[in-house]
Amino acid sequence: MDAWLPLIFLGLMALAMLVYVVLDGYDLGVGILLQGASDTQKDAMIASIGPFWDANETWLVLGVGLLLVAFPMAHGVILTALYLPVAAMLIGLILRGVAFDFRVKAHDEHKPLWNAAFWAGSLLAALAQGFMLGQYILGFRSDGVALLFAAFIAVCLCAGYALLGACWLIMKAEGELVDRAVRWAQRALWLTAIGIAAVSIATPYVSPRIFEKWFSVPTLFLLLPIPVLTALLFAWCESRLRRMARGEHGKPWAPFAAAVGIFVLAFAGLAYSLFPYLVIDRLTIWDAAAAPGSLKFILVGALITLPAIIGYTIYSYWVFRGRSEALHYE
Repeated sequence: MDAWLPLIFLGLMALAMLVYVVLDGYDLGVGILLQGASDTQKDAMIASIGPFWDANETWLVLGVGLLLVAFPMAHGVILTALYLPVAAMLIGLILRGVAFDFRVKAHDEHKPLWNAAFWAGSLLAALAQGFMLGQYILGFRSDGVALLFAAFIAVCLCAGYALLGACWLIMKAEGELVDRAVRWAQRALWLTAIGIAAVSIATPYVSPRIFEKWFSVPTLFLLLPIPVLTALLFAWCESRLRRMARGEHGKPWAPFAAAVGIFVLAFAGLAYSLFPYLVIDRLTIWDAAAAPGSLKFILVGALITLPAIIGYTIYSYWVFRGRSEALHYE
């Protein structure tokens, strides 16, 4: 049982981070797209994420919390190496949280300021997360090439979040905003594809072990469905967006489902590449794990907390299903 505890916590942490990337990804994406909309459309965009955005960030707290308590050694290495982008991400998340609450209650003349703050906070948080991903993949190198790669991945992750956000708006908004969201999604789709391709190429390049995991025979053929399915989802998403651009608005959920599928497959591929390491070729989950007694104690709390979070997440999305309505605060 003790040997399985790190695997259990790795699975829980991976689940939390994947759900965070998808759920907070779309509302960060909506924030990134905010500056390209009219004032009326901005209100509709904020209304589409209003019931969900703060709860979505719960998954980040859960994922980082599990990293801290279950893998304290890895937490120290990763957070120390990524101190500045983590600080930037927190500033961005705080800024968008403050802006969200103030813009709803602000007078009309002050609302543009809070709209800009919400956009800036969303963009800063997304850029910081992308930069952290680029640095993590390259083993926290600090040379010029590594920093340029991390900056490029930061831009691509912003595009990925914008894709999720635009597809969310296609599903939740109405009228002209849907048409604008289709155009946003079409632009973001290809930069997202380039970013995923860059990560897929860079990861085996950094580590001979990862190269061997992907390109040895027969493993190569067993893993082939991952890139093939990813390509098919990109093609399906592009096809649905093209039809919507021509005025065929059937299946509004399809682009969002395709975008989520793309992120899930990309996450699965990266997780396979890294396993069993938390820091590439330096620190495995067993090296970094806390004492078995501590893990058993923490597992009890996790098994109580996680179903509660999953339950209220499902409930909130069920209650607020369908097209969004205007937000009202007493």
